[in-house]
Amino acid sequence: MNEANDSLDRLAAATGRLLATVATLGDAQMREPSSLPGWTRGHVLSHIARNADGLGNLLIWARTGAETPMYPSAQSRSDDIEAGAGRPAAALAADVRESAAAFAAEAAAVPDGAWAAQVRALYGAPFPALGVLERRLSEVEIHHVDLAAGYSPGDWPADYVAIALPRVAESFAGRADAPRCLVLADGTPGLFRIGPEQGESPEVTIHGQPAEVLAWLTGRDRGTGLTVAGGGALPELPPWG
Repeated sequence: MNEANDSLDRLAAATGRLLATVATLGDAQMREPSSLPGWTRGHVLSHIARNADGLGNLLIWARTGAETPMYPSAQSRSDDIEAGAGRPAAALAADVRESAAAFAAEAAAVPDGAWAAQVRALYGAPFPALGVLERRLSEVEIHHVDLAAGYSPGDWPADYVAIALPRVAESFAGRADAPRCLVLADGTPGLFRIGPEQGESPEVTIHGQPAEVLAWLTGRDRGTGLTVAGGGALPELPPWG
């Protein structure tokens, strides 16, 4: 399936960039704070590795037809991340590398017809197994930024941003806790509407470069590069997800 192969190529490249960054980090740097509150870099990498395992379970589900939960529970997911966060740098790097390789092997084993099979993550509605690849790519790209080790939203490849931006913007559509906004990413067709369609507050129009918009929506940037029509203040977003 060409779409799956293209996604796997993007994921392999993103994983290679992540591993190159991880190779520069020593034991002391793994104990330093990441950009995620309460998490060290070790926590971020432990999460990335366990996410590969969990999403790999969904690929097994698609391939075999036997329901295979992403994680046994939310608590077990959190416990596994915490348990792995304090390991030496070499062990963390090996875990990220080996779990990514295992995920790639699972993806290679999925027959073309199984990519349409419905699977379900820990939360949310079922979705086609092909979406597992997009979710994994976002995990790698976004959490690479969260390492606070030199990789920024400006380093995100344009093809990744083009894929991720519509899905992330859609996740804010209709949310009562989000401000009413129309978002225009320069060079992309159409507008993204976030927040409720109706409300007492006026609708604000925002535009900027696609990577800057995606970084703002995902909470990875304060949106300083974005422009508000009429010169008003950029509204505050609730947490993504």
